[in-house]
Amino acid sequence: MQLISTLYRRFAHLIHELAKFGTVGAVAYVTQVAATNLFWYGLGLPELAGQALGTVCATVVAFLGNRFWTFRHRSHGRLLLSYALFFGLNGVGLLIQLACLWFTVTVLGLDGPLARNLAGNVVGVGLGTLFRFWSYRRWVFRAPRQAASEAERG
Repeated sequence: MQLISTLYRRFAHLIHELAKFGTVGAVAYVTQVAATNLFWYGLGLPELAGQALGTVCATVVAFLGNRFWTFRHRSHGRLLLSYALFFGLNGVGLLIQLACLWFTVTVLGLDGPLARNLAGNVVGVGLGTLFRFWSYRRWVFRAPRQAASEAERG
């Protein structure tokens, strides 16, 4: 029991940050799925265009939630740079999603609502999320100490 308590104390900040990231991600995910399906089935857009536009909507939600809640304690010095990095890294996450969707539709030949949603909105979002959490902490919402030491060096 003491080991668990010690581990929790050591990683409490990361655990709380990850929980907030997950909450923001859940809201962004609902936005993603709803918007993507609206673009696909409500507006009749092609699968890649609908996925891309749904992801852009979710990205706006995620930036606001992460900037002002999840990582509010981290460096926010350069808002425009943070914004550009966030959207650039989300572009990489989007490419991961699109690759999963493309592979499922084009290579596997599975093209229906279930296949599209599993490929783009489950597998693609899952893999993209792992990349996003790591990259946000590393480059966008850096710890104040890390940001200050990099500014001194560069």
